Amino acid sequence: MSRSVAFVTGASRGIGKASAVALAKAGFDVVLCARSRREGERREHSPTLRSSDTRALPGSLETTARCVADAGREALVLPMDLLAPESVEAAAAEALARWGHVDVLVNNAVYTGPGNLDRFLDLPVEVVERIFRANFFSPLQLTQRILPGMLERGRGTILNLTSHVAQHDPTAPAGEGGWGLGYAASKGAFHRMVGILAVEHADSGVCFTNVDPGFVVTEWMEQSREELGFAALRGAPPAVPAAVVAWLATAPEASRANGATILAQELCAERGLVPGWP
Repeated sequence: MSRSVAFVTGASRGIGKASAVALAKAGFDVVLCARSRREGERREHSPTLRSSDTRALPGSLETTARCVADAGREALVLPMDLLAPESVEAAAAEALARWGHVDVLVNNAVYTGPGNLDRFLDLPVEVVERIFRANFFSPLQLTQRILPGMLERGRGTILNLTSHVAQHDPTAPAGEGGWGLGYAASKGAFHRMVGILAVEHADSGVCFTNVDPGFVVTEWMEQSREELGFAALRGAPPAVPAAVVAWLATAPEASRANGATILAQELCAERGLVPGWP
């Protein structure tokens, strides 16, 4: 029997890690992609150009791989950097060479670093280009590599972790509870991918869905929420959007979400996907 394969980006922590584990529990072997291979790695993740934050964030591909193994499934660890197109190509090629196909692609990884919280006049164009490379061009590249196999088999699911900022304006400036143009514009471009694909491949058997996770308290958000101006907000744990990802990957009725944007926290609450939440 052919294995069921999910490919998850940003799988070292946060929504990506939780989604990888949820998919493993749902019966998928999982391709795990991210930059952080081992616990304790340090890199710049300050959201502004005005400051620096290189504190290590909890989470790594090795840790997620152990969680997948604990769920009884196999993990294929493939380090990938959204800012390096060659690493995106290499990860896709290796996954297809090793396991032959991908049933579910979860485009979850996102740029974390300077520019996300810088205001318009403080935002160099080259920084915006970096954000677009990570948040739009790399998932575009990966999807173009994975989708043909799904179309050939006549089945598959592509889930894009989008954001509220892709469709709405902030109610406050960046740093005061709002967000910057670089992040919002890149996520807006990414958000459009699902609708276009659903129209172009309407009868293909492949389902394309945006998942808006809402405000989620990830490891990065926990460290940065004071600087972001989000300290007073309550958020959902990563397990909530992860449960929705697993449901969309497995439930027969999920095909009705083709081309749509699913509000993860609403769907999770309606269907009781995470016992005890909210």
